[in-house]
Amino acid sequence: MPALIPLDPATLPDIATLRQRAKALAMLDAIVSPEWEYRYFSYNASWFDGEEMASMRNGSGDEWFVHFGPFGAAIKGIANESPLAGDSRLVEAVQQQVPPAFAAFLNEAAFSMDWLSYCYWRSPDDAAWQKVAAPNVTTDHLDDGSVEFLALLIGPASGYVEFAQWYYEQAVPLAAVQQLYDHTPLTADLVAALNPQLDFAEAVASAVETGYPCAR
Repeated sequence: MPALIPLDPATLPDIATLRQRAKALAMLDAIVSPEWEYRYFSYNASWFDGEEMASMRNGSGDEWFVHFGPFGAAIKGIANESPLAGDSRLVEAVQQQVPPAFAAFLNEAAFSMDWLSYCYWRSPDDAAWQKVAAPNVTTDHLDDGSVEFLALLIGPASGYVEFAQWYYEQAVPLAAVQQLYDHTPLTADLVAALNPQLDFAEAVASAVETGYPCAR
């Protein structure tokens, strides 16, 4: 199979929509896989004052972080098998091209900014996302992992159903997944549809951490 070219920035939704999707993915994982160490997606709605952070870790070293704040939003990702993984020229390009307003993102030690294969950013007033340009024309067409690992942030609810079956070996109902994608407030019935064994109070605690709405 030929390598996929990097994800077109125009494919990414606006910041508010991306935040909503990232929260939905983290909430779904918290319900389907209550054990924290086995989760693929997470979201911290209280990362720092006025800032939030979403992440994906697949247990094999591939990961991404999305940092939300007054500066807008930025995505840093690493696909270990990408030819661009850890390329020092790309690392330097990130520091040069991402605006100074994103200093909190660029300097965050938890994001390991010296080990990446793709990076996107968008300021609040921007009409579209920007992608850090790879160091030369040749590498612009190398697979950086963004198409594969950002897919669930931009795809339909059916994508998560397929993912849960593959990753967790769990069959989850599309209708329930769609409700979380739509940010329907969490209820005991909705949680039970996804994981009948999970206590609702535990799901609510995860929702508070994620910033996902719960029914009164």
